[in-house]
Amino acid sequence: MKEYIVEQIDKGKRVDAYISSKNDEISRTTIQRLIDEGNILVNKQKTKASYKVQEKDIIEIMEIKPKEIKLEAQDIPLEVIYEDKDIIVINKPKGLVVHPAVGNPDGTLVNAIMALCKDSLSGIGGEIRPGIVHRLDKDTSGVLIVAKNDFAHINLSEQIKNREVEKTYITLVRGIVKENEATINMPIGRSEKDRKKMAVTKNGKNAITHFKVLKRYKNYTLLEVKIETGRTHQIRVHLSYIGYPIVGDYTYSNGKNDFNVKGQMLHAKTIKFKHPKTGKIIKLEAKLPDYFKDIIYTLDNETT
Repeated sequence: MKEYIVEQIDKGKRVDAYISSKNDEISRTTIQRLIDEGNILVNKQKTKASYKVQEKDIIEIMEIKPKEIKLEAQDIPLEVIYEDKDIIVINKPKGLVVHPAVGNPDGTLVNAIMALCKDSLSGIGGEIRPGIVHRLDKDTSGVLIVAKNDFAHINLSEQIKNREVEKTYITLVRGIVKENEATINMPIGRSEKDRKKMAVTKNGKNAITHFKVLKRYKNYTLLEVKIETGRTHQIRVHLSYIGYPIVGDYTYSNGKNDFNVKGQMLHAKTIKFKHPKTGKIIKLEAKLPDYFKDIIYTLDNETT
């Protein structure tokens, strides 16, 4: 257990901000979660993250023992792009769920990573998300970072929170996009009509997506996409909202396409970040899936 006694100079600070300023080993997001779970006490009482600390307040952070991971390692082939003692970066295939959930108890990326890394994974993600710093939708392929220890996990999470991680996506959309480049700045939240879906809504969270046309075809457009924010289904929702749904995306369009693709044609091509230990800038690329390359080849030949 860690204990802090608030001094006069810190009076009036939010308790989550106060702890964050005193302990750089725990992210503010983690602090807020610990407060919600009742594992951070002020004067022996549960509190809220918004509580303003007072002089001589006694703040206790309870020692949390990592949950035993009950998942089984499974020998699922993965394409490793980069690996060292702190992180492993893989090219996630289309159709692979990142972590277990209702309907997907196993056969996930987490099961595969457990087999690959053995005991070398961070525990911050919780019992069913060891090492998972960020995620990709089941049918979104591409580059994904996994943390092998808690230090790397915290550092990478902070980089993502501070928008220091740059990700570039490639996608094929239905329709011919007129603008060569554009930015979509529209809030995204839970759909009021279908709670399983996300939607552009005035009460949603800020969401910013930039796209650039790579090539136009007869009925489709190949785009490069970058996002400033990381809302759930952000790229899929934004592009569908402006009239250019991603090919194969049944959730945010009718999914009809000339290639019988099921699941969105969205690929996380590159990622750029600072190595959590060395601070060195790392930029990695995940090659396009074969099916994606075959469709682009077909479209290219139709225009010649």
